[in-house]
Amino acid sequence: MRRRGFLFAVVATALAWVASAHATEPVIKEYAVPKGSHPHDIAPARNGGVWYTAQHSGELGWLDPITGKTKHIPLGKDSSPHGVIIGPDGAPWITDSGLNAIVRVDPKTEKVDVFPLPKGTPYTNLNTATFDKNGILWYTGQSGYYGRVNLKTGKVEVFEAPRGRGPYGICTAPDGSVYYASLAGSHIARIDTKTGKATVIEPSTPGQGARRVWADSQSRIWVSEWNSGQVSLYDPKTKQWREWKLPGDDPKTYAVYVDSRDIVWLSDFGTNAMVRFDPKTEKFKVIPLPSRGSAVRQILGRPGEVWLPLSGVDKLAVIRE
Repeated sequence: MRRRGFLFAVVATALAWVASAHATEPVIKEYAVPKGSHPHDIAPARNGGVWYTAQHSGELGWLDPITGKTKHIPLGKDSSPHGVIIGPDGAPWITDSGLNAIVRVDPKTEKVDVFPLPKGTPYTNLNTATFDKNGILWYTGQSGYYGRVNLKTGKVEVFEAPRGRGPYGICTAPDGSVYYASLAGSHIARIDTKTGKATVIEPSTPGQGARRVWADSQSRIWVSEWNSGQVSLYDPKTKQWREWKLPGDDPKTYAVYVDSRDIVWLSDFGTNAMVRFDPKTEKFKVIPLPSRGSAVRQILGRPGEVWLPLSGVDKLAVIRE
């Protein structure tokens, strides 16, 4: 009887382990958006919905994940929206390269407010934005610019990047510091939020193609490296770098996002997959995307959900664990 009880306990433990492992397997769900939208960036809203930039149609899109229904809000003639984030006011804020302006959409009235870059500013190829701890919006322009918008006064400023072309992804760390990545310049830079001056920080790998950046809970900066196929980590406290090559023969690391558990999420154009990296174990998990040619150019999420714009197939997707 003792032996039988022991065997039963072993089997029960094994089954529980299998069930637990299965429960933590990520589940991907896709949502179709209007054809021709080319959703570039995505931003989960506070009320459970999701905003996305319909880059090719010049609109801001909205998805209701419960019903799967979408709606589009036109942003104006010549609009070509790139990035979208949720501001401290709960509204979506957009970097619009077609308008050469920052755009705000009121989530209730759908009123569109345009904040043009200062008169005389050349085409900046606006890319991505972030809000600092004081509620100032910082943005990047791939043509060689970055800048800020004061929401209280509406004042828009523009600065020339220290090494010209390349400013792409941008983020705010928990300690209040703001960093951007320069794709063409293959570096990251820290912005002094008081003076606006950017200081270049050189990654370990030359010519790596730093594309996007994201901060973890320790204010360490994670970088997706397009040219090298790596994800790298910069620790401002020690000024040291670490780097890891993504799985596969020819990875192309596009976007990076760090979730609330400090798990690092990356999109890999080389394998049409999402890659999950656990900094504690330093192990990768490759999650193939259901649709071929998904082209995930940005990642954002909220607790329990990682949201993806599938720009190549006119879909959005969510990963739940």
